[in-house]
Amino acid sequence: MKVTIQSKTGIAEFEADGSSNLLYEGLKRGLGLPYECATGTCGTCRARVMDGNVSLAWDDAPGLAYVKRAKNEVLLCQAHVHGDCVVRVPAKVEPLPEAALPADFTGRIDAVRRLTHDVIHFEVQLDRAMSFAAGQFAALSCEDVTGARAYSMVNHANSTDRLAFVVKRKLGGKFSDWLFETDVNGRTLKLLGPLGRATFRPEEGKNFVCIAGGSGVAGMMAIAQHATRNGYLDTHTGHIFFGVRTMEDCFYTAEFADQVKKAKGNLEVTIALSNEEPPQPTHPDHPEINLASGFVHEVAARQMAGRYDNMVGFVAGPPPMVDGALRMLIMEARLPAEFIRYDKFG
Repeated sequence: MKVTIQSKTGIAEFEADGSSNLLYEGLKRGLGLPYECATGTCGTCRARVMDGNVSLAWDDAPGLAYVKRAKNEVLLCQAHVHGDCVVRVPAKVEPLPEAALPADFTGRIDAVRRLTHDVIHFEVQLDRAMSFAAGQFAALSCEDVTGARAYSMVNHANSTDRLAFVVKRKLGGKFSDWLFETDVNGRTLKLLGPLGRATFRPEEGKNFVCIAGGSGVAGMMAIAQHATRNGYLDTHTGHIFFGVRTMEDCFYTAEFADQVKKAKGNLEVTIALSNEEPPQPTHPDHPEINLASGFVHEVAARQMAGRYDNMVGFVAGPPPMVDGALRMLIMEARLPAEFIRYDKFG
């Protein structure tokens, strides 16, 4: 089936085999279609079907609130073709470098552990190795839940057949309910990855600041792991701000403390408590980690004032937290747009 993409950069074509949605098929074939979540939440991959028969895999995808169905608009990440079609995308569409192409993987879940009452960690053994940049994510799907979900990799390696993820339970979240209410050890997942552009790029030679809320900390863990493992923090500095509600909601504290030790003074990690005052300035069990009170983007603004020299910023978490952090990095830190990278998990 021939898919023709009309965009602001001209006409592009690719052959679809119908195995997955239009976004995934285009990305796997090297076409840089627009997306953020890649799973039906954000609406970024909105497009209009000009000709052909296209159906939606997940008719209740939240991102469909942003499309005009009466005008044949769809989300590329939910659209499946049933023959040749023509689709108009209101964005620039550039070719992807071969090294950045995502692919399909199959994996089995293991090493499941509860980190808090509403946060779970699990690992996936892949059928083959995946190469990815620190900060990227994968789209995960299982037979029991309609639609894929996007989660950043907690771990990082240049190439690995084992991925780690962290998920915060959401009210009404069917995938997180499945993880919490089912014995998922040994269950099979389908994955597409790597995805995402909010990546750590050592070749840029930048200091970095990471601002994360909840499970958005996953990509920041990967960035810290990469930076401490390859000696990057011998000559650069890193600052990580992790927002949770209370001390009982803290997780990955031992792992972050270990990264701080490895960085020998060039990595600072601060946990921001939004719903209570910290018991002391540093974590009781891990004094390498600082504690502060307030929303995470506000804590980051206070502590980073005047410290943005040669800096790249990373932001991930719930949309309101991300929006607040982005305003701070733009208005106060005055970082150029190309050095602000973010993921919204709605």
